[in-house]
Amino acid sequence: MTQTAPPTRPGRPLRVVVVDDHSMFRRGVSAELMAGSGSGGPGAPAVEVVAEAADVDEAVAAVREHRPDVVLLDVHLPGGGGVEVIRRTADPEIRFLALSVSDAAEDVIGTVRGGARGYVTKTITGPELLDAIARVADGDAVFSPRLAGFVLDAFAGAGLSADLASVDSDLDRLTEREREVMRLIARGYSYKEVAKELFISIKTVETHMSSVLRKLQLSSRHELTRWASDRRLL
Repeated sequence: MTQTAPPTRPGRPLRVVVVDDHSMFRRGVSAELMAGSGSGGPGAPAVEVVAEAADVDEAVAAVREHRPDVVLLDVHLPGGGGVEVIRRTADPEIRFLALSVSDAAEDVIGTVRGGARGYVTKTITGPELLDAIARVADGDAVFSPRLAGFVLDAFAGAGLSADLASVDSDLDRLTEREREVMRLIARGYSYKEVAKELFISIKTVETHMSSVLRKLQLSSRHELTRWASDRRLL
């Protein structure tokens, strides 16, 4: 992502709420933002993390209480997901920037349609994230380079929207956590690797995987990989 110097806001830093259900990641992002805030020379964004939240209800309460400039929002959250946070805290003065491990087309498009101003993946660097927050606060739309194509295709009517409609009906059968497990398994992760990535036990991964196969009427992880690949979910 190309960095550009955002407009300065004299007198106060940008106020940010960080929403993610993994406490270690959430605290790490907050620390990174605070450490890098205002350190990049003239015009660099100054950021204040005013609250953190781990699920939809906590996020809604934090946003309503603090009315931040930007909400840094994970897509998959307990209680309904990131789009539910946007829906319940609809306010034209508050901008939402998705920060997710998922780079799946339906997550990107669904989150943007839900009201987010941007979507970046968790491979982003600290300085890039600060820049993205400042640009979103200023009204720009910000996306990781690979993800921008999904948005352009969908809103240009290039056929992706129709594909997503059929995918949505299948994915609606899965919980948010089952979707995360499904994508990682379909990409070739072992159960142990999925457990480590999602901070859950191997037994929990096995339980979710069994549920995914049953709900999608598939018989093996190989069929799941083909199913996900055919629907451009990898």
